[in-house]
Amino acid sequence: MKRGYAVVTVKEEKILFQNDAFQIDDVREKILLNNDTQLWISGEDERYEDAMKLLDEAKQENQAKETFLSNMSHDIRTPMNAIIGLTLLAKNHIDEKARVADSLNKIEVASGHLLSLINGVLDMSRINSGRLNISEEHFWLSDLLHEVLTVIKPQMEEKHHHFIFHTDDILYESLYGDTLRLKQIFVNIINNSVKYTNENGEILVSFGQKMKDERCYLCFRCQDNGIGMSEEFLKKIFVPFERASSTTISHIEGTGLGMSIVKKLIEALDGTIEIRSALQEGTCVDICIPLRYEKTSVNIEALKNRHFLILENDPEIRQKIAQYLNDDAIFFKETGSFSEAISLLTDDEFRNEKTDVLLLGEIGEATGDLFDVASYLHKAHPEMTIVLIGDQDWNDIEYRANRSGIEHFIPLPLFRKSLINGIAAALSGHDQDSLSGALDLSGKRILLVEDNFINREIAKEILSVTNVTLDIAENGQEALDLYLSGTHYDAILMDVQMPVMNGYEASRAIRSSGKEDAATIKIFAMTANTFAEDIARAKDAGMNSHIAKPIDIQKLMQALRTI
Repeated sequence: MKRGYAVVTVKEEKILFQNDAFQIDDVREKILLNNDTQLWISGEDERYEDAMKLLDEAKQENQAKETFLSNMSHDIRTPMNAIIGLTLLAKNHIDEKARVADSLNKIEVASGHLLSLINGVLDMSRINSGRLNISEEHFWLSDLLHEVLTVIKPQMEEKHHHFIFHTDDILYESLYGDTLRLKQIFVNIINNSVKYTNENGEILVSFGQKMKDERCYLCFRCQDNGIGMSEEFLKKIFVPFERASSTTISHIEGTGLGMSIVKKLIEALDGTIEIRSALQEGTCVDICIPLRYEKTSVNIEALKNRHFLILENDPEIRQKIAQYLNDDAIFFKETGSFSEAISLLTDDEFRNEKTDVLLLGEIGEATGDLFDVASYLHKAHPEMTIVLIGDQDWNDIEYRANRSGIEHFIPLPLFRKSLINGIAAALSGHDQDSLSGALDLSGKRILLVEDNFINREIAKEILSVTNVTLDIAENGQEALDLYLSGTHYDAILMDVQMPVMNGYEASRAIRSSGKEDAATIKIFAMTANTFAEDIARAKDAGMNSHIAKPIDIQKLMQALRTI
């Protein structure tokens, strides 16, 4: 007998959705697909084969989940074993500084990988439960791309990949969108290329923009010459828990959730994704995402009647800087040689002319250390403003850059507006992102609110280098009492999940307390609740910003620079 079917979603004994309605009394068979969705089969009909096909797909998905759990057991245990083993090794050789340092470096790598595995599973769970929130915030395209490149650069260097990066037809640099999700998409795709491309392979990444229906589309391409995918697997690339092969065979670890998450994020952003691949012929991924944009002007007036020197060893970057300055008729000289730069500066000095701004980029390995060069030029020409243009992670180099006389940083990839406005900001002396050296909070007092002893000790150790005065509260009520006691605090680092009174309640109570600085004191959420709605909830409670656990030291320091 052939029978009809309906796929029914049921919650709390109520039918929420039914896609081929018939009398419930006629149901002869129920097959559980997952916790909420059932396949109901009943009556004579020609669609029985369709029902069986759906059932087969459900069985395949369940099988994929079982495989996923098996793979995850292996993938999670691998970094966990490394962390446990290396911790024991460090304890056993506690007096051998080099060996302990090596163990700690490896623990850091293993824990980072473990965190990425956990985040993947949590992201997929959140997406499947319909709790994916998309935010819209202003950002500069140059900053977004720089952050993406900073994340993926170490992995590429480790495998000695030849990395080619292009930006073409950039129409608008000032955009609005969910930067967290955009970075997640781009980093995931590029990381896949890195993982599945053998050493010394080639990876091409390009970004461009196009206009359609009054919308600006950010278009991304990632192309590699890696191992590629079979036509069969390409059809299942977006299926959750699917992987081309087991990690025990390929030695490439992951959850099998990455591409499924990417697809759902792109759909949530109203974008498109297209993948072309063949075994041993590499993979090409094209993504287009519409973003809101704004037209911005450049502060060219600040650069007029100024003299510039470009010191950049990379001819392509040097040419781009020169092109942007030429477009606005800015007077400049350029060189790729440190010795020639000294000659040009000396000649200008002899003629009683001065160079106002040095645009310092890559100097070449033969020249020596970048910061030694900057320090030398700063001492020889203290009136000259030095602006660094590079692909470095600014958080890693900020202290040395400041000590060497560098006054501003403009990240690569370079766009005209970010270059001109960045130079103008450096010259104005009012740049909010200007360098301020190592963070020194002498004279400041911070209230740390944290119920977990280990987390308190970690935070205290991180903050010890800032010379800040630190008070401790173990729950929200203690924090509120200390705040109302009359002690002045410059900032509060607030955990969220705490006994007696949680962080949200404490923040609301502080904001509504009527104390003189109740509306202005900086309150930073420092919590393991890291989803978009958690960030929104912290903002609604009156917190200024959100710092995720495990604590990113650079992000914490960045937040504290604002107090």
